[in-house]
Order: sequence, then C-alpha cells, then structure tokens
Amino acid sequence: MIEVVRKGLQSWYEQHKRTLPWRSKPEPYYVWLSEVILQQTRVDQGLSYFNTFIKTYPSIQDLAAAELDDVLKLWQGLGYYSRARNLHFAANQVITDFNGIFPENYEDILSLKGVGSYTAAAIASIAFNQPKAVVDGNVIRVISRLFDITASVNHTSTIKEIQALADELMDINNPSSHNQSMMEFGALQCTPKNPKCEVCPLETSCLAKTNGHVSMIPLKDKKVKRRTRYFNYIIAHYEDKLVISQRGTDDIWGGLFEFLLIENSSSNILTPSEIEGLLPISVKSVGKINAEKKHVLSHQDIYANFYHIEINPVKDDKLNIVALDDLHTFALPRLIDRYLENHEVISGEKRH
Repeated sequence: MIEVVRKGLQSWYEQHKRTLPWRSKPEPYYVWLSEVILQQTRVDQGLSYFNTFIKTYPSIQDLAAAELDDVLKLWQGLGYYSRARNLHFAANQVITDFNGIFPENYEDILSLKGVGSYTAAAIASIAFNQPKAVVDGNVIRVISRLFDITASVNHTSTIKEIQALADELMDINNPSSHNQSMMEFGALQCTPKNPKCEVCPLETSCLAKTNGHVSMIPLKDKKVKRRTRYFNYIIAHYEDKLVISQRGTDDIWGGLFEFLLIENSSSNILTPSEIEGLLPISVKSVGKINAEKKHVLSHQDIYANFYHIEINPVKDDKLNIVALDDLHTFALPRLIDRYLENHEVISGEKRH
C-alpha cells in the first residue's frame, strides 16, 4: 500500500499542482515566509501578502533590518500578530546566530523563534530536500482517511500516530516533492467537505472510503468555548490630532496601534465622566457614538463602540499624539481599519 500511495500522490501532484512562487524558487527564506503566512490563511488570500513581503523585503537581511512596526503594518489583516513579531525576531536570529545564512539543519531551523516541528520539517524538506515528513491540517486529513483513524485528532496520541504514518509514507528519494504532494492533495483533492472521492487516485487504498467513514474523518473534539468581549474605543481628537496607543504583546493584536480603549463587561454606553475617570484625557465635547457589528476571531467575539470625542490638548509623554494624515502609517487591527474605511475620523475629514 505504501508504494502505491507514494506513486499515486506523485502522479496526481505532477498533473494538478499549483504554480506558486515558493515552489518555482524554493529557497529557505521563501519557504519559511510562505509557511508562516499560510498557517491560518488560504493560499488565494495569502499569496498577495507573500508577494508584498518579498517585494518589500527581498531577502532575510532586509527583513531583519526592518522596523518591527513596519513589519506589523505589512502583516495587517492576517491576524495572529505574534507570528509577525516572531518572523522579525527569527530573521535577526539568522543574522546573529547563523551569519546571515538560513540554517540547513533541522534542529537549527527549529531553534528559530516561532518555528515549530511542522514548519521546520517543511523548510528542511522543501528547501533542502531532507526526509522530514510534514504534518499539517491537510496531511492530518489525508492520512486519517487513508488509514481510517477514528480517534480525535485533538489528542496528542493521535497526532503521534499520524506522524509515524507520515514518516513511513515519506519518499526518502524525493522528500521535497513528496511533502508538497501530500499538502496539495489535502488542499485540492481530499478536502474537508465534499472530497473528490469519485476521481481520487487513492480510492482503492483509502480505508475510510472502504468503511464509509470519509465524512466523519478527521474526528475533532468540541471546539473551545468562545469568549465575548466589549470594547469601547475613544477616538479622542483635538484640531487634526488623534490619540492612539500601542497594544501589549500578551493579548490579541499584540504590538498593533489602536484608539484609546476601555474594555468592560457589557455593551453599555459610557458617560463622559466615566471616560475621564478611566483615561488621562479631558473631554471637551462628545460627538457621535457608533456601535459596530461583532468582530469574530478564532475564539472570541468582540463588540465595539466607537466614541468620537473632542478633547482639550494633552501633555502626556505616555500618550501617542499623531496627525490624522499619519494614521495610515500605523499597523491597526482589522476591526479599526474596517471602521475607518466607512466613517469619518474627525467630522468633515476622512482618513487618507
């Protein structure tokens, strides 16, 4: 069965593989960047981000030399901003720890910040043709169905079983092409819903197909309970200046900039005195207050109110005072960016 699967995957891959820049030029920097971008993003969405990164930072040396805020701005819209911070940190690791040359050894690749076993295996195999089997969501699905694994893939023991099977399936003579064929097969052929079983070259080898289990595999435990949060964004301005702050790294959107934020336990509208009591500003007048529809993240639902407030001039070194025309240069959460696309920031003036 193993050899039949290998040959079937390779034949399918040669006919159906997509033309992607990190395939036509599989240098480690390209492969690494693509894997980080695509961890929670479909290829059709991530490709434009990849191309923009490569155009802006053609080499890992360029990325390492960049300002973190610029990298976060380029990442805006992808979410999971810790990955962008890790990307920048790891680029500097390559410069300082490996003399600017991307490491070839699997363990060295694994030492880079933010690089786990899957990403390290992908880089080692695709860029350096080393026999390290990758196990991502697509591979988990393909192997679970091929071997009719009905245990939950949320369990470590199940992933270990799948990794062992992936290692057994590995074509040690052509690791790069084999791993890419496994991932591509899961993305295009053995899809989560409505897999193309009727035209699948592995149909006769697929135990889930034989046993009628395709639709239930891979099995996953119930999702993590969702969290609901209520944000009050204070668009505090005087003249053409706005007050913004930078988020810490221990919560969502780490390192991004936003308007002054008051988070509370309900969607109740705040009074001017409540705002003044919680923020180092003096309210001159309150303009419009807009409530946005909820913003959905992987495990959180955020409900946000936006308060347009004119304030008295402030002198506080802890606050970031920026001109309206410069607001677009800061990396902002998608929630705020989307709001700004549809609303005037200061009455009569739109963000450029």
